[in-house]
Amino acid sequence: MICRTDIANLKTDILEKVGQKIIVKGSLGRSKAFEKEATLEKAYPNIFVVRYEENNRNVTYSYTDVLTRTVEVDVFDGDSYSPLIPPIQDTKKKSAYI
Repeated sequence: MICRTDIANLKTDILEKVGQKIIVKGSLGRSKAFEKEATLEKAYPNIFVVRYEENNRNVTYSYTDVLTRTVEVDVFDGDSYSPLIPPIQDTKKKSAYI
């Protein structure tokens, strides 16, 4: 479940990273995925704007898109790309029966 604090924390994280290079990953449906380099252009109360490098086009995403992992954003920190939101840890319990 997404809480208001999660959205507020993500907004501040994205606001701090405006102008930085990112990689946006997502799904186009029917097992077609995309991964594109972009720049974080602007951040607004409900959305943020990304400018794709290859076609110089602006696209908007909502903060809930990132929190629900509809799109994944990796931020360039100078050396390498790191995920904006850490990956989910698999916490499945192993069966005691073998």
